[in-house]
Amino acid sequence: MPASSPHIAVIGSTNIDFVAHVERFAQPGETLHVHASTTGLGGKGANQAIAVARLGQDVALAGWTGTDMLATMARTTLQQAGVDTHCLMEDPAADTGRAFITINHAGENQILVDGGANMAHGAEACPLLSPVLDHATLVMMQMEMRHALVLAMARTARERGIPVMLDPAPVPARGLPAELYPLADIITPNERETRDLTGIEPTDETTALQAAQILHARGTRTAIIKLGHRGVVYSAPDAQGFVSPFRVRAIDTVAAGDCFNAGLASALARGAAIGEAVRFAAACGALATTRPGAAQAAPTMDEVADLLDRQPPA
Repeated sequence: MPASSPHIAVIGSTNIDFVAHVERFAQPGETLHVHASTTGLGGKGANQAIAVARLGQDVALAGWTGTDMLATMARTTLQQAGVDTHCLMEDPAADTGRAFITINHAGENQILVDGGANMAHGAEACPLLSPVLDHATLVMMQMEMRHALVLAMARTARERGIPVMLDPAPVPARGLPAELYPLADIITPNERETRDLTGIEPTDETTALQAAQILHARGTRTAIIKLGHRGVVYSAPDAQGFVSPFRVRAIDTVAAGDCFNAGLASALARGAAIGEAVRFAAACGALATTRPGAAQAAPTMDEVADLLDRQPPA
């Protein structure tokens, strides 16, 4: 991707995922045998960047790896997927991030993350990552980096007039920094994240919209609340609505949220209206649950278009 071409910028984590598939989750003190295991690229930043690339959009990723063997694996995978990695820095003093993921027979997951290089840099590193914003049409951010750096990069994007899409995962124990809400043009929490941020458990369109109003009051213009198998609710300055879930056979939900966000960014970058963009995003997230893995679960544009055709709006 030429440095001067318009693109979606992703600022976030790069990990290598170690995934174990089990019949059920282990109890404290219990040892279980796995029936399958894989190793592959992960981290919310890397997942979202690859998912955007799979949809045919130019995308650049900014963040950190170490200089170890896992870093080589991560960078090679990203580049082969078409992700610009010029702003993916190497930290010789830290290990590449790692995630340890257990998936049960129902496709539910438990995840432990060792952030490594992802968590080694604060706001002072903002100038190193800022070049990823050159010619960016939209920036995607998550919370798998130091919060001061997320905040600094969001401020920089706002100063440049670049819309910010914030995935608030993982939600900090004390919640998001208050200053971050007005810098986020779009926020995309799932059910648990919505509850942690607002105190409201979103179980349907009504409760999701109640939670969205709290997010609006804190300064975020558009709130998109993912309800898993119950669908998606969106609340924007010019539109509100509900998108029904797509009917798929879910086997692994690890990257569903990342693929949803990638689909949303891709559709918005193409000029789609918010309701159309959310439905496209929901199709991306649904397809990601039908295959194992994180970054490798991301669907292509043709696959998303086929699902949208096969399951039109009710």
